[in-house]
Amino acid sequence: MSLDTINDPLATPAERLDALRGHLAGAPEFPEFVTESNNHVHTIYSFSPYAPAMAALRAREAGLMVVGSVDHDSGAAAGEMAEAASLLGMGAVTGFECRVYMYSADEVASGDAPLHTRKLNNPDTAGIAYMTVQSIPARSREAVAEYLRPIREARLKRTAAMVERANEILGRLGAPLIDLQSDIVERSQYLRGGEVTERHLLAAMADKLIERFGRGQSLVDGLAQLGLSLSGKVASQLADEANPYLTFDLLGVMKAEFLGQLYIVPDRTECPTMAEVAAFARSVDAIPAYAYLGDVTASPTGDKKAEKFEDDFLDELVSELKRIGIPAITYMPPRNTAEQMARVAALAAEHGLLEVSGVDINTPRQVFNCPELQRPELAHLNAATWAMVAHEKLAEIDGAYGLFAEGSPLAALPLTARVERYAALGKAMVQGGLAPAEAADKLKEQ
Repeated sequence: MSLDTINDPLATPAERLDALRGHLAGAPEFPEFVTESNNHVHTIYSFSPYAPAMAALRAREAGLMVVGSVDHDSGAAAGEMAEAASLLGMGAVTGFECRVYMYSADEVASGDAPLHTRKLNNPDTAGIAYMTVQSIPARSREAVAEYLRPIREARLKRTAAMVERANEILGRLGAPLIDLQSDIVERSQYLRGGEVTERHLLAAMADKLIERFGRGQSLVDGLAQLGLSLSGKVASQLADEANPYLTFDLLGVMKAEFLGQLYIVPDRTECPTMAEVAAFARSVDAIPAYAYLGDVTASPTGDKKAEKFEDDFLDELVSELKRIGIPAITYMPPRNTAEQMARVAALAAEHGLLEVSGVDINTPRQVFNCPELQRPELAHLNAATWAMVAHEKLAEIDGAYGLFAEGSPLAALPLTARVERYAALGKAMVQGGLAPAEAADKLKEQ
């Protein structure tokens, strides 16, 4: 069946795309497009139940106009995602997500690292942050893969050490042990350019715990031996013997409550500095962005505890981002309050940063929609998404056509004006049949 092949992790991207074409040949009914997008979808190339083609299809079924892939330490989804989105009449924004040290070791040693000891957007380690590199032109995909190769290798090595910690715990419980190769590497897309993440480790551990304690209430009772804190809703999900998402639900709980017992801090091979990644992004004509999290009160994905992150020092952080050379800040409207988003918007405007939106999709319970983007006060986020669509297509022709390129025909305009004009070109290329070369000509005429 074509739907099965579209989402088959063992199929090739070409096979999945052919299956999508076959599915579309049957003229499936789709809803009308809504004024929404999602620029932060994870695929099987990091940890997700969705192959890129299926992620694009699910986004179209949700009515989204634009879909974007950002896998951890991997841009391997980009080609398939962009082609699938095109087949579905959607725009695409492709890139990757990575962890970085805010500062270099020399800056820390010299005392020139004011936020090094602060918890940023990473619950596990102070001084380390998540950031994205998005709108990567197709001609830069091989350079991205080469840049990320040593990062992926370092992360796999660290994962192997964390597997040893996990197996010590599983062994004490009388549970089967994790095999790095068969339970994690082969479960991932690592050998195809993807990444192994902590979620892969926790999913493997979750499966071993389910094998040890069984499904249903016996699992909940067994997990008490790990000291896991289970809410009523989560306990009910884990006690449901027919739960089709049991592994995903259990790993979410373990990530929030238990990962600290396994976690090993990444070294500087796995986590370059923010400035280094920003410089690389510029070298391949992509857009680097800081991923704002904000203080968490309740996690919509169920994998984060309520705790404080950047809000107490956000003004200083945004100033540092600007100084380091980060031109954009990305955040998740369903996760943040109206007050948080208004503050980010004000600081972004003050420092000339592009605001990017997206919701990290990595479990089957999540929906692709982001209805917040239909609110009038967030209309600029939709414009930014379309501007990024245009950037990715135009920078493929020439980096000088990029949204932030010094040589851009619109470089002298304020960012808001540039975004408006790039957004119009992005829509015209996707919805109006305007060829990228024609869009570049129009850009030069403005």
